[in-house]
Amino acid sequence: MTAIAAILAGGRSRRMGSPKALVELGGRPLLAWALAAAREAGLETVVVAKPGSELPPVDVPVWAEPERPAHPLTGVVAALERAAPRPVVVLACDMPFVPAELIARLAALDAVAAAPAGEGFPARYESGALPVLRAGLEREAPLRAVLAELAPVEVAAGGAEHALLGINDPEALARAEALLR
Repeated sequence: MTAIAAILAGGRSRRMGSPKALVELGGRPLLAWALAAAREAGLETVVVAKPGSELPPVDVPVWAEPERPAHPLTGVVAALERAAPRPVVVLACDMPFVPAELIARLAALDAVAAAPAGEGFPARYESGALPVLRAGLEREAPLRAVLAELAPVEVAAGGAEHALLGINDPEALARAEALLR
């Protein structure tokens, strides 16, 4: 069954100070980088965000996740529930350098899989993982810990060493801008 790509864009962006999906990197919003990589990987793509989240214009469906709790697992669970029985490759909107080739390799697997050294993104989930994910969300466990419970296949990120760089604050954004130069 063909996986879809779900880009999570419903975070609070406390450290960034403004919605990360809108933050500009190299002249385009962070969300646009993830959308481009998912498209290049050949996957049907959706954005998952809380109702009322500030997003740049997108030409893919936007699926609503519950308002609470404010936790990355909220978006993962919402995407899997909506996509079921299809598997989902989950990306964070604040990871602009994730290679399309990595997304495609994750999508091609028949198991829960994740890039090592990431914080749970990008990763491939199947609807059979929902009970573990829901239980982790209920106790608000860290995404990385819940993913570990699922014993994911590790998939090398490949490409540049910054392939899994997350843009969580203005300093990380400045580092990413420097990488583009």
